[in-house]
Amino acid sequence: MKQIFVIGIGAGDPDQLTLQAVRAIGRTEVFFLLDKGEEKADLVALREEILRQHAVRPHRVVVARDPERDRDRTTPGYANAVDDWRRRRADIYERLIAGELPDDGCGAFLVWGDPALYDSTLGILEEVHGRGSAAFEWTVVPGVSSVSSLAAKHRTGLNQVGRPVQITTGRRLADGGLPDGVDDVVVMLDAHQTFGRFTGQGLEIYWGAYLGTPDEILLSGPLDDALALRISDVRARARARKGWIMDTYLLRRGVPT
Repeated sequence: MKQIFVIGIGAGDPDQLTLQAVRAIGRTEVFFLLDKGEEKADLVALREEILRQHAVRPHRVVVARDPERDRDRTTPGYANAVDDWRRRRADIYERLIAGELPDDGCGAFLVWGDPALYDSTLGILEEVHGRGSAAFEWTVVPGVSSVSSLAAKHRTGLNQVGRPVQITTGRRLADGGLPDGVDDVVVMLDAHQTFGRFTGQGLEIYWGAYLGTPDEILLSGPLDDALALRISDVRARARARKGWIMDTYLLRRGVPT
């Protein structure tokens, strides 16, 4: 039967690959990459560099165009747009697995960070498998997430002693605010810099963009208006320069002693 690896490759630094990931890459015959357009060509280039270093057996790289999607989470019908995008992505995965991988072959998808955290690959593969048109088994290889990388780069922990940490999205943070009883909140997928709503509340912020890559940017400190504006400005200039941005941040409030 066809075998598929879903390999977490870290937040961008090739040195973040685990030994398990290196072994899985070494077993793979066909790598499936999704092209997100010229603006994000360096994302494909980073994957190709990982393969150059670790793909030790003869292999092929099959590139397909990633379907466009509405990324504005504030628009009506956003959930339906995401469902439609996932179906179209499933169609692509189904075609790749059925048409590009021999019956006893081994293929792989290289996933940024960890496949279990805010990534659609596992859910889409489950949908494709459920369709029954392409028989395959799949194995998930965990990776270093941007959350772990963020904490390491700032030399801090994700939680304070004996306290919980919550991972959420910018949209959820904007809708619900800081959760009660949680003093450390990691925020991902925040295109609108929601942290700016929480200045003057005694919070600290640890922010990072392009984590693990040569373009990495790190900023941290007490979250006042000046720092919020600085992060927004740095973020906007970086996005204008590269055409895309991936950033993550940790909001922290002190625990009363």
